[in-house]
Amino acid sequence: MLTTGALRAHLLAARLAGPVATSREESLRSYRAFAARDPRVLIGLDPEWTWGQGDLIRLMADKCGVSADPAHTSGHDVIDPERTLAALDAFADRLGEVAERSGAVLLGTGHPHRLLGFYAALADALSAAGCAVLTPAHGRSVDITTRFGLRTYNLDYVQGVGLVREPGPERTGCEPGAHTHSPLPVRTVLGAAAEAGGVLPELVIGDHGWVCGAGQLGFEAIGLADTDDPALFVGEAEGSVSVAVPLDDAVRSAYYRPLTRYVLNRACLSQ
Repeated sequence: MLTTGALRAHLLAARLAGPVATSREESLRSYRAFAARDPRVLIGLDPEWTWGQGDLIRLMADKCGVSADPAHTSGHDVIDPERTLAALDAFADRLGEVAERSGAVLLGTGHPHRLLGFYAALADALSAAGCAVLTPAHGRSVDITTRFGLRTYNLDYVQGVGLVREPGPERTGCEPGAHTHSPLPVRTVLGAAAEAGGVLPELVIGDHGWVCGAGQLGFEAIGLADTDDPALFVGEAEGSVSVAVPLDDAVRSAYYRPLTRYVLNRACLSQ
């Protein structure tokens, strides 16, 4: 069993919390874009309240532990590991609750190259506990606006985790999927499930647009978010996202394994 103290030490050593790679400049840029309601930063959320940059700085200081000083404009962001631990506990509790009632779940990621293993382990444990791990709209195309223009991607599932890939045959040694913040994949997935009269998820687990897009549609959603992704924390503050876990979402995939063990143990899902 991984103790809270051991996980705290790991969070700091792996730079999942404490000083992280995300810069203050990146975060402030995201806060300004969110305040201007840029859809690339809203990632599926339609905020009920008006959020100015100052409001977002105060929110992110409260939720993540970053500096609350608007005059602090450079350097690395800092995530308070105590906030990460508290959010991981809440995240695990939601997993335990849905597992206890064998509820249907949907998992998806916009960071497959880093976080696929984390979510895949959750999917495996939830399936073993009797939860239906949903995979609607497999193979369906999704058009997503990127900085390179409109691109077509295909929905895929790897070990029960939704992601998008570029069209064409899968190549050995390539990344498992494409990086995206878009809510369109989860909207497509949930729309397809509803149209088919199929089972809908009781809980959506993931990051970026998978969480905000699902939460905006009224589904319970929990996920991971970095300091430059204010949408999940705004969603949590407004009630459309149940849990947002503050951490660096782009460290080496192996560094998330202790988090997996901790979460599954707390959720009573360890195998």
